[in-house]
Amino acid sequence: MKKTTGTGNTSATSGSGDIGRSLELLWGTGDRPSRGPKPGLTLDRIVATAVGIADAEGMDAVSMRRLSTELGTGTMSLYRYVPGKAELLDLMLDRVQGEPLDAAGTRGPVDWRAAVESMARTHLGLLRRHPWLLRINQARTVLGPSAVRGLEVSLAGLKGMGLRDAELISVIIAVQSFVVGIARMEAEADEAAKETGLSHEDFWEGQRPYLERAMASGEFPLMAALAEDAFSTGFDHFAFGLRRLIDGFETLVAKRAEE
Repeated sequence: MKKTTGTGNTSATSGSGDIGRSLELLWGTGDRPSRGPKPGLTLDRIVATAVGIADAEGMDAVSMRRLSTELGTGTMSLYRYVPGKAELLDLMLDRVQGEPLDAAGTRGPVDWRAAVESMARTHLGLLRRHPWLLRINQARTVLGPSAVRGLEVSLAGLKGMGLRDAELISVIIAVQSFVVGIARMEAEADEAAKETGLSHEDFWEGQRPYLERAMASGEFPLMAALAEDAFSTGFDHFAFGLRRLIDGFETLVAKRAEE
């Protein structure tokens, strides 16, 4: 049975270990195990296994002991490859960030509008595949090859906007922040259904009699006047919000072109 991953609280912080060692491992400049490594055990396999555990059970389930069990090796053997869970997290983050690059290569859309949409949809897909990312504090992410390459691709797609460098970075932040909000809303709704055993439909249906009385009271005229489909699950809030973001960016791009 797949356990809930939890999205409400931070479960780990990137860049909280030996940053130098994480960078060495990410960029391939660190020393490799020289004494008795287990045949078939590699850093790549360790990181892939850790990501698999996090996908299935959340980041809290990832530990050196659990990894050793999954890999069929002693815990001390893992420490020959990675110092601990903090550094392992840095490697996990860079690994999943490389997935969109592996799928689409390093050339993004030429038109900046298409680039923004691609950036948003790609990030949403990443968070849906790996919901544990929503619980990671990435305020100080250790920048590995995938993270830097991803930023390079994003900047290449946005350069046609004609904005200042700081503004381009802000565009990326705005888009990713919007996507995180949508992904968190989806993940928390799914988590609530799994934890309570109550479907979304049954949950809201149970409130219907109380809400109908409240709407008939006249105390909430604006709410009562809403169309029946105002809260329809069929409305694409992601697409709507993304389109409004792009509209706003277009206004700024036009303004910059006139300066």
